[in-house]
Amino acid sequence: MESKVFLTATIVVLVLSAFIAFRQLQIKPSSHEDEYLSEFERLPLEDAVGPECFAFDPFGGGPYTGISDGRIIKWQQDQRRWINFATTSPHRDGCEGPQDHDRTEHICGRPLGLQFKTSTGDLYVADAYMGLLVVGGAGGGVATKLATQAQGLPLGFTNSLDIDQRSGVVYFTDSSTQYPRRNHISVILSGDKTGRLMKYDPETKQVTVLLNNLSFPNGVLLGENSHYILVAETSRCRVIKYWVETSKAGTHEVFAQLPGFPDNLSWSPRGGFWVAIHSRKGRILEWVLSYPSIGNALLKLPFDIMKAYSYLAKWRGSGLAMRLSVEGEILEILEDKTGNRLKSMAEVHEKDGTLWIGSVTMPFAAKYKINTSL
Repeated sequence: MESKVFLTATIVVLVLSAFIAFRQLQIKPSSHEDEYLSEFERLPLEDAVGPECFAFDPFGGGPYTGISDGRIIKWQQDQRRWINFATTSPHRDGCEGPQDHDRTEHICGRPLGLQFKTSTGDLYVADAYMGLLVVGGAGGGVATKLATQAQGLPLGFTNSLDIDQRSGVVYFTDSSTQYPRRNHISVILSGDKTGRLMKYDPETKQVTVLLNNLSFPNGVLLGENSHYILVAETSRCRVIKYWVETSKAGTHEVFAQLPGFPDNLSWSPRGGFWVAIHSRKGRILEWVLSYPSIGNALLKLPFDIMKAYSYLAKWRGSGLAMRLSVEGEILEILEDKTGNRLKSMAEVHEKDGTLWIGSVTMPFAAKYKINTSL
């Protein structure tokens, strides 16, 4: 009996370590900039973690970000602090304070993707449990639900969004219809392919499924002239391109293969866009993902695999982001080589020479001044 428990524990440690193990990139571009995070400013959160995504309002205020207790908060630069702006659930009893918010996020909400409609100032929100919502105007408050299902199937893990500022159409992802956000590792290990890319039309108030059978679709980024959408497919460690217009409309293709698990995508004013990578993909995990039966067997083991992963993540891993060109070439790599401060990255949002760096696990947002001498 003891030998079986030991073998089980060994297998889990190896696999989970592979999620967060450090190894060098396999593919090097012919020319790119490497920048290693040295000193960055921490903007601590109060009794919460996980500033996943950043958005600035039409007047340049913010950023705004969603955190683990269901609040959407705004950074007030003149006061040097975060203030409350909105919530995605009206049920707030027991939501705030120091606790494991994973246990209550299905009640309190977990806002992930954020984006402002510039002409109206409305903030659109992708909440992992509450679906697609909107916070009207600058007053904040409780968000209004816009969509909780698509073609008769409930949204199970609403994740990221982007807005066509011309038409107001919102493109967003549902990462899984089988597993909620709190079990996101299970989405990867099981080989789940129930993810969807969708669009919400504010005129008709209808949701249309554009792509299904995706493996953990995550970050969404509307491309040049709204001709295409880039989508991070986390489990497959890649970015895909879905064509909205042109003669290729309705088709999709692989845009870039990545060395790890991508999260959010964000345009860079200097050209190209940022891909935040939660963690690198080690060889052991690559092997496991090739055989979904192995991952499913791991999920049936007699302990909480999410807790085991969270524990190991505190000791291993380093934050990583890549700036890619519109052709998919690597322009820049940003990395915390020490692994002591940024264990993972969920988003890199570039504005006015500063990178705002988010994470699903850290109790702070990071602010990093770009080294323009590179």
